Amino acid sequence: MSKWSAGYTADVGYTFGYYTELNPLRIKFAFLNKGLVFPEVGTACELGFGQGLSATLHAAASITKWFGTDFNPAQASFAQELAAVSGAEARLYDESFEEFAARDELPEFEYIGLHGIWSWISDENRAIVVDFVRRKLKVGGVLYVSYNTLPGWGTFAPMRHLMTEHAEVIGAQGRGIVSRIDGAIEFADKLIATQPLFGRANPAVGDRITKLKGQNRHYLAHEFFNRDWHPMHFATMAEWLEAAKVTYACSAHYLDNIDTVNLSEEQRTFLNDIPNDMFRESVRDFMVNQQFRRDYWVKGARTLNALERAEVIREQRVILVTHRPDVSLKVTGAQGEAAMNEGIYNPYLDLMADHKPRTLAQIEQALIKDNINLGKIIEATLVLSSSGHIAPVQEERFIQKAKKHADKLNSVICSKARSSNDIGFLASPVTGGGVQVSRFNQMFMLAIDQGLKQPGEWANFAWRLLDLQGQKLLKDGSTLESAEENIAELTEEADKFAQKRLPALKALLIV
Repeated sequence: MSKWSAGYTADVGYTFGYYTELNPLRIKFAFLNKGLVFPEVGTACELGFGQGLSATLHAAASITKWFGTDFNPAQASFAQELAAVSGAEARLYDESFEEFAARDELPEFEYIGLHGIWSWISDENRAIVVDFVRRKLKVGGVLYVSYNTLPGWGTFAPMRHLMTEHAEVIGAQGRGIVSRIDGAIEFADKLIATQPLFGRANPAVGDRITKLKGQNRHYLAHEFFNRDWHPMHFATMAEWLEAAKVTYACSAHYLDNIDTVNLSEEQRTFLNDIPNDMFRESVRDFMVNQQFRRDYWVKGARTLNALERAEVIREQRVILVTHRPDVSLKVTGAQGEAAMNEGIYNPYLDLMADHKPRTLAQIEQALIKDNINLGKIIEATLVLSSSGHIAPVQEERFIQKAKKHADKLNSVICSKARSSNDIGFLASPVTGGGVQVSRFNQMFMLAIDQGLKQPGEWANFAWRLLDLQGQKLLKDGSTLESAEENIAELTEEADKFAQKRLPALKALLIV
């Protein structure tokens, strides 16, 4: 393994994922829900940005100046390419954390984010990150860090270690990491089939291996087959970050802040009797068997009084980013699937169905007739945001400034969709971040840009591109062979796009 990779998988590139929790615009609502003062983010940094999709989308969709690094030069090069075409202020490097942290020209940041990377780096690199946060995070600034968590990974950790050992010791090095992963999964599956006592004591391990079989091998290479893989208790994370002078604020995953869908009444009562906030988080992780935490930490937590909180939270603007009839009135938390209160969610969603941004005050005023108060609106907004239906909206003056950069980036991403489905997100200057848009929908957008107006025309445009490359559609697991079948399927997709996605994408200033 290359020395510059420091034990991290570098044989294959990371997936082109987008992680909405990295969007600084989300901090405001999460903090207001907890009654905390939030920072206005003008400068931000992402450490270990992978392919850089989150960093480049956030830079293009906002006026925030972004900095960041990823040790992998191929990934950094791709991120730099996207940043350059957008024209947004993003300085992205291919340096180690140590090299990047030593840069004299780096500003202080209101926001620093790390998604997942904390679990895959050495203690030496963790110390560098903590020192960087201590020196470079402004007072009042926010650290976002997500990481694999104990106790949720406790039962699988020994099997992961065994699979990694198999890939290193038994797997043929010349066959590459993907082939070695296949071999390790096959080995683990056969081992479980022998019914070892470990498997009988931990039946969920077999289910986890079954799940691994269907997952992207590039994702698995980075997720499980690094030299360093350290799930961590919340209390251990707090100990690490104490030197950075940050304290825990709240979960960045909005649904985690809704106890009613994650904890039983008995569990909530039990937790309420625990006087220490930090210990309460540790106990809560046992109750939900937490596997992955997405947390905000703040340097100098300050609280808002009730009046201040109510005034500011009422000013928060939100928008519906999905098709109203497609919104399921069910939500899945640690307690399983729960039905949403139709008396609250239906009026809320009906109001937002036109995809117009509204403040919570405007929503509150409109729903007075339905006896829906501000507290219920806040909770509904958290739930719908966590499932990707509602998103915070940035200030109008920022939207207009960001649009030209978002347009340039989206044009390049859509152009890439002609030959690849790698990138499934586009930048919205309305939400300050990424919005999921499939490859075919991106191709339909290209057709619209060329002046084609009808779904049938969009379908034919997409088919010509696919046919040139010998690509065909799949339907119900079978390849559609004839041009007529492919065009018919694309036309159906284009009709759905026109009816369900296009209105929202227009409102989000993506089309």
